[in-house]
Amino acid sequence: MNHSELFIVLIAMIGGAIRVSTPFMFVALGETLTEKSGRINLGLEGNLVLGAMVAYAGSYTTGSAWLGVLMAGCSGLVLGAMHGYICKLPKVNDIAVGIAFMSFGTGLAFFFGKPYIQPLAPKLQAIPLGFWSSDPNIAQALQVNPLFFVGIALAIFMWWALANTRWGLIVRMTGDSAASARAMGVSVDLVRLLATAVGGFMAGVGGAFLSLYYPGSWNEGLSSGQGLMAVALVIFARWDPIKCVYAALLFGAAGALGPSLQSIGISQGYYFFNAAPYILTLFIMIASARSKSAAREVPGELSLAK
Repeated sequence: MNHSELFIVLIAMIGGAIRVSTPFMFVALGETLTEKSGRINLGLEGNLVLGAMVAYAGSYTTGSAWLGVLMAGCSGLVLGAMHGYICKLPKVNDIAVGIAFMSFGTGLAFFFGKPYIQPLAPKLQAIPLGFWSSDPNIAQALQVNPLFFVGIALAIFMWWALANTRWGLIVRMTGDSAASARAMGVSVDLVRLLATAVGGFMAGVGGAFLSLYYPGSWNEGLSSGQGLMAVALVIFARWDPIKCVYAALLFGAAGALGPSLQSIGISQGYYFFNAAPYILTLFIMIASARSKSAAREVPGELSLAK
């Protein structure tokens, strides 16, 4: 591999990392907020898939991709609120409910999404950050969707709000010690319900990116488990919104490795490179399970901390 090919691979990986990381980012931020309140939502894969279908259907029906994004977020909000309401009932396990909602959301998407597999819906338009180059490969690699920048802005806002606002303090206190929150007059169930609903909204927006930009269509195999991998990413990011962005980019770069090598004609081992995000998830889960840092930083009310 010469210097020119190496440069092309690096640019392709950067562009691919930005594209692939965006849904990871939104789901991870949603799960971070949920877990900061002391609840686990493994059902965000269902929110992601349902959001992808609703976004595509909404864009096709209304003619506006951004209305589709909003509708996708609302579908995730509804699933998140349902999850939050059920989990506040006595003797209900967060993890079991999350798995049930993962199947429920995916099933809803498959059932109602069949009419939208063939039609073409308006897509989200990218921002051409590669305008400075005459190389079409570089220009194509640096087409960045606005949702990526929305995700970064959301991460910065979440990081600031959790650390510096009254609501952020309430969410963190609820997640660390429900007894302390109740002693301060905080409704723990309401805080967790709202956090889970807003987290579901974010995951739904992440799904909109899949169907309206990359890959940019609606089909039943669209997600490939990205929602579950993003939940694992939260542990790797230590429940820090800013670190979620870095971790999402890392996952995105792993997912972009195969296509980047293929762009310069290296196709041997292509399917192995496509499995890189899943291999990375496995290693992250093994490392996190043995990490003392993760054990210290996990919100005290989470099931895995007890």
